[in-house]
Order: sequence, then C-alpha cells, then structure tokens
Amino acid sequence: MKTLFFTLSVVLISSLSFGQKLSLKWKTDTVFQVPESVLLDTKNNILYVANIEGKSDGKDGQGFISKLSLDGKVENLRWVSGLDAPKGMGLVKNLLYVADVTAVAVIDITSGKIIAKHEIEGANFLNDVTTSAGGDVYISDSGTGRIHIIQKNGKPTLYFESAELKRVNGLLALKDGLYVADAGSGVNYKLSKDKKLSRFSETSAGADGIVMVGKDGYIVSSWGGEVFFVDASGKSHKMLDTKEQKLNSADIDFDAKTNTVFIPTFFGNSVMAYTFGK
Repeated sequence: MKTLFFTLSVVLISSLSFGQKLSLKWKTDTVFQVPESVLLDTKNNILYVANIEGKSDGKDGQGFISKLSLDGKVENLRWVSGLDAPKGMGLVKNLLYVADVTAVAVIDITSGKIIAKHEIEGANFLNDVTTSAGGDVYISDSGTGRIHIIQKNGKPTLYFESAELKRVNGLLALKDGLYVADAGSGVNYKLSKDKKLSRFSETSAGADGIVMVGKDGYIVSSWGGEVFFVDASGKSHKMLDTKEQKLNSADIDFDAKTNTVFIPTFFGNSVMAYTFGK
C-alpha cells in the first residue's frame, strides 16, 4: 500500500505542474549512508554519490563517494573513502571537486585517489559545488553566506558575499554568471559576472540543487522533499512533493540525453531517478 500511495502522490502532483512533470523511473535499495549529492559524469557514463554517513558537519573521516550506474546499479559503494561529510561535487576534466565541511577535496577519478585538500579560511559549512566551462570551481558556504572560487587549480579565494543571502546553498554556473539558491529563504537569485545579485525566482526553504533543462529552464530541489521547475521568466511550478513519505530531495543532477533527474534522498539512504517531461 505504501508503494501504491507514493506512486499515486507523484502522479497527482505531476498533473498539477502546468505540463512539466516527473515520473518515477527507478529507485535504488537503501544501501547509501546519508546521500547528499549526485553528480553525472557524462564522459564515463557514471553517477557519483556523496555519502555523509556521520554528522553533516562532522570531521570524522566516515564520508565516502559511491559509483552508481545510470540504471541504478551500485558499481562501487565505497569507491573513495576517508572524507568527512562530503556534499556538493563538480568535475573539471579528470578531477572531482568535493565540498567537505571546511575544505574542498580533489579526487583523481582515474585512480580514485584524493590528491589534494584545499582548506578554506573561515569556512563553516561548505555545501554545493559548480564548475564553469573554463574550469573555475565555485563553492557555497551555507554557514557564512559566502561563495568561494578555485581558479584553474589554484588556491581558494572569496568570490562573493552578501547579507541578503541567509543560507546560500545551490549553485549553477551559467554563461553570464551564477544561479544561486538560498536555503534559508527559498529565494533564487542570478549573480552576474560583475557580481550584481538579483532576485529571479522563489521555490521553498531548503533550496538545494539546481540543474538546467533546455536553453532557459531550471529544476531546483528543496531538501525537505520538493522539486520545482523554474521557467525563463522565473515562475516556479512544484513537480514533486515527497515530504509525507519522509523522502528528502537533496543535491540533484540531470541527464539531458534521457531527460532523467537523479535525486539523493538523504535520510532515505537511496537514490531515485525520475523522467522529466510533459
């Protein structure tokens, strides 16, 4: 009955989403340990899953990265271990950058080894990571409201901060700047290259992962269990709500080839895949 109720809930919510909907494709077993982020590696056709395992701000060495196939099969549960509380991830060529409490870990995906750890001065709760086409790495710090940058394998430096950001989380690198989601308020912003912050949309408190769909659409997740479609004008439509099922929706990713959204469920200890469409 629980499975039937969950399916009907998804269908009902999807039908109210002004044409944009999510349809459940697959769900893994509950083999992960507090999965916070999923990242698609299009070159190697694999998903990386960041597992916190311990406390979200704990420096306990329990965190790890998993490898998951695009059809939901666990390829290597503990592919890289020895992290603390890994969250957002970003790829630059063969280097995987991982937000890890107050540092950014760098993993060589060819060897599966941690080759560097960049401590960020004053960091409190590093959360999301996004990478630009030019290889810049942006990292949000939800604890301080700051955004940091690592340019071309250099040292981390402060990129932006504003009192308007209550608990900055989701980041997405765009051609003309950054899309920024504030978990504290649910407000979504655009941050231009000349560092002007402007309100763009509003989803819900706990705003987490951001992915682009098409040329001017976005999908934004909210940690509590909601997923929104945001159109080019900034208008948002809720496509998914799994709060009653106690399934979180943390830092998501999207496969444009198959129109698949990958959602880590945090305390649900699984990853779920949904087909996005009309």
